[in-house]
Amino acid sequence: MTTITALQFYIDKMLGEMPGMKVQLLDQETMPIIPMVATQSHLLQKETYLVDRIENNSRDKMRHLKCVCFLRPTPDSIEKLILELRDPCYGDYYLYFSNRIKKTAIAEMDEHKVVREVQEFYADYYAINTDCFTINLDPVMMPLYGESFTTWDSASFTRTVDGLLGVLLSLKKKPLIRYQKQSAMAKRLATKVQFQMQREGQLFDFRKSDTPPILLVLDRRNDTVTPLLSQWTYQAMAHELIGIRNGRVDLSAVPGIKPELKRPRRVLSKKNNMFLNVGDLGANIKRYADEYQTKTMSNMNIESITDMKRFVEDYPEFRKLSGNVSKHVTLSRLVDQGNVLDVSELEQSLTCTDAHNNDLKNLQRLISSPKVSDASKIQLVQLYEPRYEKFQRNAVASLIDLLYKNGLSGREIASLDTLMQYGDASQRQDDLFLNKTILSRGRSALKGLKGVENVYTQHQPQLGQILEQCRKMRLKETSYPSRSAEDIIVFMVGGTTYEEARFVSMLNAATPGARIILG
Repeated sequence: MTTITALQFYIDKMLGEMPGMKVQLLDQETMPIIPMVATQSHLLQKETYLVDRIENNSRDKMRHLKCVCFLRPTPDSIEKLILELRDPCYGDYYLYFSNRIKKTAIAEMDEHKVVREVQEFYADYYAINTDCFTINLDPVMMPLYGESFTTWDSASFTRTVDGLLGVLLSLKKKPLIRYQKQSAMAKRLATKVQFQMQREGQLFDFRKSDTPPILLVLDRRNDTVTPLLSQWTYQAMAHELIGIRNGRVDLSAVPGIKPELKRPRRVLSKKNNMFLNVGDLGANIKRYADEYQTKTMSNMNIESITDMKRFVEDYPEFRKLSGNVSKHVTLSRLVDQGNVLDVSELEQSLTCTDAHNNDLKNLQRLISSPKVSDASKIQLVQLYEPRYEKFQRNAVASLIDLLYKNGLSGREIASLDTLMQYGDASQRQDDLFLNKTILSRGRSALKGLKGVENVYTQHQPQLGQILEQCRKMRLKETSYPSRSAEDIIVFMVGGTTYEEARFVSMLNAATPGARIILG
């Protein structure tokens, strides 16, 4: 079972067991969970004709309808539910909670005896891919860290524990728990999850397997390099250059976008293109256009991304048939505008080779270039700093001066110190640049299109080494689990990246019997 199928199973159970027209009420946290794994047409097949928020006080009374409530058992949602049951809008209520709740409390609030069912369905997380999930903490409303980078914020800690328990329960796993020894936050999370599994023993009474699954709790601070690198696969690029939130992209802020494409949160099509690099993606776009040209008898010559953009604009019918093209073209344009190819080449050189003089020369050139974004300039220095932190002739001070001379603010430059504190060498359990000696350069040329040169994808996330060693019993006993396991759930405190999600997905596909999930 995958994270997506686990959530789909819960949705089908809550909507499919009672026949007839029904309404579904969600709260702020469960509202995004449903559309990430179920389409509107699927909900209609389950006779769900209205989806609304429980805090919406202007809903009409429709006592002939049944109501399926799917709520996170937070104090706010429970309060809204109490108000709903005091003055019910619908005839029957079926209550489903995304985590543990005292059912006696529900009986006390059912004054009109309209509640027909109360169940716990552990859909308390957000499925990004079949083998990747997130707890979806809001960094503003619920910051991860407490007083320092080694302590949890109490609210985010509770939410993370609940979400991780939900993952284990929905996948029916009672794992052995291991954690990164050097991380206080990973240790605290692992300890709490272990305590809750023992406390809720009946919930975790699953059939034992010959090889028990492993929950491996890691800390983002052990690898601060991977999140800084430019990405060259579709899903990762869409997130980095446009932004993905709850499985959707928002094109409304993209300069020059057509009015009809400004609808916020356009769904990201992932099935065929999610892990394709930009070269293969360009080939797919060209194939779409060639097929449409054949149908319309158009004789326009399509050789470059600029030609592609003009073709899409000239043929609105094509845009309607293949809305994905607009996202592809937008990504290509953003790559050109930000000089991302040159930036990415230097990023790969910094992380995977040992050429200080050449790296420094190219870094100085890019910092001085008006075509490179301020964010990219900062990120390049953020990569240079840990890469050459022990190099006697490192030029961090002169690079900071160069940033100031090129108009970057003190606040932007201060992020360099923040990142050094966050990813301090004393906090890292492994060699951050270990792969510089074992990986070779890999180039992927863009096929069938001109105007784009080379894509560098040398870097392998540190997570890849950890997972491979975990599966082959080669991890150090003192630092990581030494057991072999086919079922591994990895949870990264501090967030993971689409590059790591792609690596996990490819490892699952390439390794018979491997079942790895990343959160």
